[in-house]
Amino acid sequence: MPLAYRYALYFAPPAPWREAGNAWLGRCPQTGAAIAPAAGADPRQPDWTRDPRRYGLHATLKPPFRLKAGTGVQGLDLAVRALAARTRPFEAFLRCCELRGFLAWCLADDAQAQASMRALAGQAVRSLDDWRAPPCAAELERRRKAPLGPEHEAMLRRWGYPYVFDQFVFHITLSNKLQGSQLEDAGRQIRLMSEPLLREPMPVSSVSLYVQPQAQAPFLVARHYGFDGTTADGAGAVYLDESG
Repeated sequence: MPLAYRYALYFAPPAPWREAGNAWLGRCPQTGAAIAPAAGADPRQPDWTRDPRRYGLHATLKPPFRLKAGTGVQGLDLAVRALAARTRPFEAFLRCCELRGFLAWCLADDAQAQASMRALAGQAVRSLDDWRAPPCAAELERRRKAPLGPEHEAMLRRWGYPYVFDQFVFHITLSNKLQGSQLEDAGRQIRLMSEPLLREPMPVSSVSLYVQPQAQAPFLVARHYGFDGTTADGAGAVYLDESG
């Protein structure tokens, strides 16, 4: 298995959040196809969404990692199947929010949904960690560009990511870090786009394995894992082949 591959366990929003979010970011991670901006869209939108477009519409559960020596992607696939099989579906309302300078969909103020999502993310971090290779020095330094307190630093060293467990905040990233009028303008457009979506609860009934075939390449959906035991492949399923 090529060392360049990175895998991540994400939550991929279902329809209609998926279609709206993909159209806003300008790419479908299920197929890898680009999506042209809607007629009349702000010409700055492709710049606002450059970074999240590469990762694809998602919320992070287990951050991107390379496979540890001695492990294989088929074992990772089985572990994700097991995680999905022991998880019960739930629903969550979303809200528009700003986090550390970028715009996102976050969970509404619902303690039960927040507890369920935190538990799912915690299980993902723990149960898949046997497949995670330690991050390299460059990856650690990139994480440290944002100031980290002692607890965040400890999480980074132990789990390869500073925002896990009690530091976890569910978010579906919708922009780069923005400032001033660009942050205000992008936020206004996201709220307008999101308004009909925030009226209904979003089902959480699956998790998804995404793959990055090489450094700086866009992430693709490899496989969706329903909590009912069903699976559905995306364009990145070819990277679940041990002989790749």
